[in-house]
Amino acid sequence: MPHDHGELLLRVKTELPTDELLADLSDLFKLFADSTRVKILYALFESEMCVCAIAELLGMTQSAISHQLRILKDANLVANRREGKTIYYFLSDDHVRTIIAQGFEHLIEKHDH
Repeated sequence: MPHDHGELLLRVKTELPTDELLADLSDLFKLFADSTRVKILYALFESEMCVCAIAELLGMTQSAISHQLRILKDANLVANRREGKTIYYFLSDDHVRTIIAQGFEHLIEKHDH
């Protein structure tokens, strides 16, 4: 005999974000699906860096790094500051730092079991 899900569904439905917010969340996670962007984010997790330093670290061209940084900046995952002619990039806030840290914690925990 099937059981009644009415109360559960009502409670969950009232807590569920809008479709637009869920689509935005999905888009945010898609940004992490590119290994170059993840490498850049992890590098910036360690220290703010200029484009040329990131390019050297990852063995890529500055234009390729700049392209990915633009995508990350448009998504508010990284920010920058100018010092003379050099622009330094850094993680935009602690939320980005937490996403990266939590992702690694999940992976490490998974490998330990």
